[in-house]
Amino acid sequence: MRRPFAFLAAALLVGAFAVPASAADGDEEFTIKDPRITESSGLTASRLHPGIYWTHNDSDDGAYLYAVDSATGETVATITMAGVGSPRDVEAISIGPDNQIYVGDIGDNLGGTWPYVWIYRLPEPKNLRDQTVRATQYVVKYSDGARDAESLVVHPKTGRVYIVDKNEKGGHLYEGPAELSPSGANVFKPVAAVPDLEATDATLSPDAEHLVVRSYFGAIAYDWNGGKIKRKERLGVPFLGQGESVTYTADGKKLMYGAEGADSPVEPQDAPGSGGSGSPSGSGSSAASDGAGDGLTGNLKTGAIAVAVACAVLFGLRGLRRRRR
Repeated sequence: MRRPFAFLAAALLVGAFAVPASAADGDEEFTIKDPRITESSGLTASRLHPGIYWTHNDSDDGAYLYAVDSATGETVATITMAGVGSPRDVEAISIGPDNQIYVGDIGDNLGGTWPYVWIYRLPEPKNLRDQTVRATQYVVKYSDGARDAESLVVHPKTGRVYIVDKNEKGGHLYEGPAELSPSGANVFKPVAAVPDLEATDATLSPDAEHLVVRSYFGAIAYDWNGGKIKRKERLGVPFLGQGESVTYTADGKKLMYGAEGADSPVEPQDAPGSGGSGSPSGSGSSAASDGAGDGLTGNLKTGAIAVAVACAVLFGLRGLRRRRR
């Protein structure tokens, strides 16, 4: 009769320590703990590895990408991009079709004077480990002259790349060629105005229906409308310091907002049209504070209770067996 008791206890313990689906989905707040990441300027949700987010530093770091596990905030892989020279001002990252990562070396700290900038493309690694991956480098120019930009999105179905330039008076959505060419310059042309904010990042929903452009202190949601964007609503964003990044979660239900700085936080917000309000949910910080009084978060409380129940059932059944003997 020992085997059924062991099975029962094991089942209860497994249930107690099972990772919640939301944690596996990567839609809860977390903190980037890697001391090397002090200027997280772009963020994108992995398609191959649930709960993993790719990020990078702003400048003066080298050709590195970091895979951060949202369940722990730890870096689980560092990718060194080969074949791209020395990046100048990496500001954005996005994932396109066939799990291709696009990195936007599109910032211009000189205020829009560089005659060209770069985009790098590389396959998302199937195995998360430190490694070197060869990337393809593309030269980018704008049809109306040089400019500063920090926002890049890739259409999840067509692979077409778009950039939003950074201007305190409002910028434009620039459309790249149907296919980027590694030889010669890829000319990006303005196709729609993006007024009323100084764009620090942008993200396109996984179904390619919605575009969100953020600034330091706010965001605006658009219907994608085949690239002829239509303004939908203004969004509030959680205050995290120097707000630099935004990405849809892999399932498109939430937006994840990030910031620069050491130990930088990443916080969720309901995505427009997902059933939430579209304003900062606050669920991450409030949920964490609910358990602050006794030092346990809600998930840990549940696990502790389940363990206690498992022990009570196990020892209770053992005592009952002894009395029956």
